Amino acid sequence: MSYHKLPKDDTQHQNHLDGAINLLTGNLQEEAERAGLDNNFQRWIEDLKDANNPELHQLVVDLQELKAHFGGGSIDKNIVGRLLHRLGTATSKAAIFAENPNTADRIGKLGEALTAAAGQVQGGQTTPEQDLQQDSSQNR
Repeated sequence: MSYHKLPKDDTQHQNHLDGAINLLTGNLQEEAERAGLDNNFQRWIEDLKDANNPELHQLVVDLQELKAHFGGGSIDKNIVGRLLHRLGTATSKAAIFAENPNTADRIGKLGEALTAAAGQVQGGQTTPEQDLQQDSSQNR
């Protein structure tokens, strides 16, 4: 007997998006200390992979890095802030790929929540130029 994974419908994706938005708009420090954060990241990664869109690959990579960072113990607010900001920008742009307008709206809100969370973590907002500069300095 083989197992066939049933594709998620828009309602399931919307529920996952709502969950991610709620997680990000809460107290991130508390969320990081709670069990289940890893599961939220994994659902989010799976939803992006299910979309089977190469344009979303960097989102998957960044989410996997964020998930690994949270699972690693100590949290570096600069790394988390940079990843959240980059995810926010990319997620907002990815809303155009959603076929359902309700899903697209939630993806846009998730992008905003990610960017706001980056500011919460870093204690202020960063610009894309600052992210690039920080990325460049870390890759030397």
